[in-house]
Amino acid sequence: MSDSLFPVNPILIVDDEPITLESVEMVLNSEGINNIILCQDSRDVKKILAEKEISIILSDLLMPNVSGEDILQYVAENYSEIPVIVITGVNDIETTVRCMKSSAYDYIVKPVDENRLVTTVNRAIEFRELQTEATTLRRHILSEALVNKESFAKIITRNKKVLSIFQYIESVAKSTQPVLITGETGAGKELFAEAIHKSSGREGSFVALNIAGLDENVFADTLFGHLKGAYTGAERARDGLVEMASGGTLFLDEIGDLKQEHQIKLLRLIEAREYFQLGADAPRKSNVRIVVATNRNLKEMSAKDSFRSDLFFRLSAHQIHIPALRERYDDLPLLLDHFLELSSKELGKKKPTPPVELPTLLSTYHFPGNVRELKALVFDAVANHKSKMLNMGVFKKYIDENSAKNDSTEVINAPKIKKFEVESWESLPTIKEITNILIDESLKRTNGNQSIASRLLGITRQTLINYLKLKKQK
Repeated sequence: MSDSLFPVNPILIVDDEPITLESVEMVLNSEGINNIILCQDSRDVKKILAEKEISIILSDLLMPNVSGEDILQYVAENYSEIPVIVITGVNDIETTVRCMKSSAYDYIVKPVDENRLVTTVNRAIEFRELQTEATTLRRHILSEALVNKESFAKIITRNKKVLSIFQYIESVAKSTQPVLITGETGAGKELFAEAIHKSSGREGSFVALNIAGLDENVFADTLFGHLKGAYTGAERARDGLVEMASGGTLFLDEIGDLKQEHQIKLLRLIEAREYFQLGADAPRKSNVRIVVATNRNLKEMSAKDSFRSDLFFRLSAHQIHIPALRERYDDLPLLLDHFLELSSKELGKKKPTPPVELPTLLSTYHFPGNVRELKALVFDAVANHKSKMLNMGVFKKYIDENSAKNDSTEVINAPKIKKFEVESWESLPTIKEITNILIDESLKRTNGNQSIASRLLGITRQTLINYLKLKKQK
């Protein structure tokens, strides 16, 4: 496994007994908690806190020079965000109550129970992360600025919903907790997963795996690896993707397709940060950060017992929903220009000039395949274009054919026309009035483009022109 440290900021252990320092460190190290600072002289605590950002503190109570209670009080007054866990041989109610009133996070009596120690420390780490995330998110909301714009360079957008997702990503990026990304197929979930990794500052790699279609043995071997002789044909040991992503981010796409027998293995990896290679008797530790994505409703699946509810709750520690392309039509001009540039370079052609009304035409289509579908459409158009100006014919033909297909089948999350509540109308408008309203609205939505407006209304351009002539005459 890589030498990446967990948690990101160190844990400070303060005790005047070297044996206690070493034993606590050893227990935590055995559970993958390896970013630790040992302090035998409690007088050094102030200096350490001034020089380093500490995640949590484990402190003895009875120490020479500066007592544990003095440390508690100093931290509460100057570093209130740092959880302090008291580890002491003093076992009386009065001392415990006094420490808890002084803002101790928890109180553990020696001899230390190893399981309780590890559980308490992990809980304190999560608590500190949540505090940090909340503070960062508030700062982002107030400033509306991104700390590291480069992390989001691959996501082309000016949409407010998407930009707010960027701010949320930066606020949770350094957390060790999983992230659940939801959204329709083609919305760009992997790009957002990469942005999370880049924003995290984690030194390890970003490794992606699409779970869909993987059978039981292939999944376990791919993710966890195997030992030599683990099965017929395993002539040498091989590390899995968890090891490849150690200290980094493991992205599991189509998590909703994960078989039940593997869900418990993933849950163990998240909760205990350990896994078993095929053929191994002892677990291996991992500090990988898990990010998953799906276009399915895991909450509904867990209610129907097709997805473990405990795994769902662990995966949804942080949730991000990627809006469909039809929810961010204001990005169409940017995406169109980006894909024209990209396709021209890949196809070895000069970048064509798109008609000014092309984004308006595209906004009349609901794009069930989202950004991926738009990209394929632009690539096809550039491959077929032969003049300086990009031909709108390819786009019109595609939209006509695919709109007709989708008319006969229900499109998931496609915008639907709300039923008119005619019962509440005092009087009914005339056919002429309704027609004028529809014509005005269609021209407004298409910036006056009669060809595209007629498509929205389901009439020919000539019919629309005739209506407009009659309207002028009257």
